[in-house]
Amino acid sequence: MAILKPFRGLRPPVELAAQVASRPYDVLNSEEARLEAEGNPYSLLHIIKPEIDLPVEMDEHSPEVYQKAATNLELFKTKGWLRKEVQDYLYIYAQTMEGRTQYGLVGCASVDDYLNGIIKKHELTRADKEEDRMKHVRITDANMEPVFFAYPAVSEIDRIVADIVESRKPEYDFVANDGFGHHFWLVDDRNTIDKLVGLFAAIPATYVADGHHRTAAAALVGKEKRAANPGYDGTEEFNFFLAVHFPDNQLRIIDYNRVVKDLNGLSSEELLQKLGEDFIVTKIGTEIYKPEALHIFSMYLDGVWHKLTAKPGRYNDSDPIGVLDVTILSALVLDKILGIKDLRTDKRIDFVGGIRGLGELKRRVDSGEMKVAFALYAVSMQQLINIADSGNIMPPKTTWFEPKLRSGLVVHELH
Repeated sequence: MAILKPFRGLRPPVELAAQVASRPYDVLNSEEARLEAEGNPYSLLHIIKPEIDLPVEMDEHSPEVYQKAATNLELFKTKGWLRKEVQDYLYIYAQTMEGRTQYGLVGCASVDDYLNGIIKKHELTRADKEEDRMKHVRITDANMEPVFFAYPAVSEIDRIVADIVESRKPEYDFVANDGFGHHFWLVDDRNTIDKLVGLFAAIPATYVADGHHRTAAAALVGKEKRAANPGYDGTEEFNFFLAVHFPDNQLRIIDYNRVVKDLNGLSSEELLQKLGEDFIVTKIGTEIYKPEALHIFSMYLDGVWHKLTAKPGRYNDSDPIGVLDVTILSALVLDKILGIKDLRTDKRIDFVGGIRGLGELKRRVDSGEMKVAFALYAVSMQQLINIADSGNIMPPKTTWFEPKLRSGLVVHELH
C-alpha cells in the first residue's frame, strides 16, 4: 500500500509564485541557470543552483556552493519569499501543455515505501549524482524540489480532484516563459485529505517517472537521519519526502533521441549496407521523418532522412526490455555497427529530448558536430510500468517526460 502524507509546506506568496518557480536543477547547466535567474532575486535557482551567486570559476560541487544553498534558503524565509503553512495540507498541481492538462496530487511519499520497493523505479542511478543531491538535502534540511511519480489511475481520486479544481480558484495560476501553464490548489479540508490518503493506501505501487536521483537522495538522507536518531517513531518529517503523484493515464512520454559523432570508420554507404542486415532501409528524402510506430526508426545521414524498420526476429515483444526500441537500436546499431558499448560513458554519443524536435537532430548533424542521428518512437507508460513491475531497468536515456515540474511552488522541510 502506498503512503501519501499531508505536510506543512513552505511556499511563496501568491504575488511571487511565478517568479520563485523555476525549472528543475538538472535541466539547466550553471551558465543557463545564471541567465535564467538574471534580474530575478526570487528565483529558486538561487537555492537549487546556488553556484550562480558565486564566482564563475568555482566548482559547483565545492562546500561553499552547498553552504550558499542553505544561506539562500534562510534568506528566502527571512524575507517572506517562502512562508510556512499553519498546518498540514495536500495540494493539487496541474500543468498545461499544448492544450492538454495533467493533474497531480502533491504530498509526501514514504522513505519506507522506497526502501521496501513499493515505490518502483525503472532507471539506474549514479552514486556521484546521488551524493550531490544528498549533500543539498542535508545542508538545507529540506526537499527543495518534488519528484515526479505516477500511480495507477483511480476514478474516485480523479473525481475528488475534479471537484476541487472546478469549485475553487487556484492559489497559483500562471504561464511560465516556456509557454506551459502551471496551476496549484490547496487541499485544506480535513475530510477530503483523509479520504485521499485512504484511497492512496489502496494503491499497490507508485512509479518514479522523473527524478530517480532526487528520490534516491531523499530516501537515503531519511535513512541517515533515522540512524542519527535511534529513538525515532516514524512520524518525523525526515521519514518522508516531497512528490507530485500523477495518474498514469494522464501522462505522456515523448521520444528521447540519439546523435553520434562518427561512423566508427565506415563510409555512409557501408553503414547503410550493414543496417540492411537487420532493418528494411527506406530512403525518405530531405523532409523530416518521424517514426510512426514501434520498431520503426528515423535516421538522418548526409542531409537525407531514412526509415529503418526492424526485421522480424530482431526483437522480443514478450520481453519487457527486448521490446523497447532503445534496446533494439543499442544492440543492432550503436553496439554492433558503431562500436558504442556503454551509453553512460561513451563520449561519441549524445542524447536529445524530443521536446527539442527532430529539427535539432538535423541541426547538429548539418553543423558537422555529429555525423548521424537516430529518432525513436516514444516509450509508452504501460511499457515503463511493465519494466518497473518486473524489476528490470531501462537502458539510459529512454524516457523524457514533459512538461517538467516547476520547483518552488512548495517545499518540504525535514525538521
